[in-house]
Amino acid sequence: MDNKQRKQIINNAKEFFRNEIVQSHIDGACERASRLSEYNVNPFLFKYLANFLTGNDDPKSIARALVLPRILGSSITTSFGMKIQNLISSLFKGLGSTTQGIDIEFIDEIDGRKKYCQLKAGPNTINHDDVTTIINHFNGVRNLARTNNLNVGISDMIVCVVYGEESELSSHYKRISGFYPVHIGQDFWHRLTGKEDFYYELIDAIGEVALEVDASKVVEATITKLAKEIAEKYQ
Repeated sequence: MDNKQRKQIINNAKEFFRNEIVQSHIDGACERASRLSEYNVNPFLFKYLANFLTGNDDPKSIARALVLPRILGSSITTSFGMKIQNLISSLFKGLGSTTQGIDIEFIDEIDGRKKYCQLKAGPNTINHDDVTTIINHFNGVRNLARTNNLNVGISDMIVCVVYGEESELSSHYKRISGFYPVHIGQDFWHRLTGKEDFYYELIDAIGEVALEVDASKVVEATITKLAKEIAEKYQ
């Protein structure tokens, strides 16, 4: 992969986060977080959590204790997970595969061999049934390759995980690795781009998008709106 292609991946990642993640976070997650009906409020805990966070349990403190974990944790994680296929499509324009069950094909910059790759988001993003499906897809591709006299080895059928560390891989990925290689995070991006530090370069590039965003006023407006509902219901 040449430098121009690597830069294109960086630009694609930035555009994806601007258009898909940031706007969804502001327009969707914050709006939902401002409504009390979105929460399963535990009446035994909400005042405690507010005091724990701010030192008092007025409606705004309660709202803050509810809103912050939602918009900084679960909502953005869920949003990212739901949009991961869009991310993959954005990042890997031009690398798609016409082979059934394969997301992208590329020349491995470490061993020089062509790889047939299924892309996954993170180290915990597949379930028990996915293991059999992936292995069957790979077996099918290798059988077809033998029929067509193509040199496709076991190490050429790979699962690549966009982010994470090897130590974080779930037991489902570890089952797959008993049959076919699983490359995650830095290892995957090194093989794809030829740059050992590209994974961290990509993370930094996405971090640059965060510097463009100051949603503190939106967060405060969300907390204020929720606090009004809390005051009406519980005070």
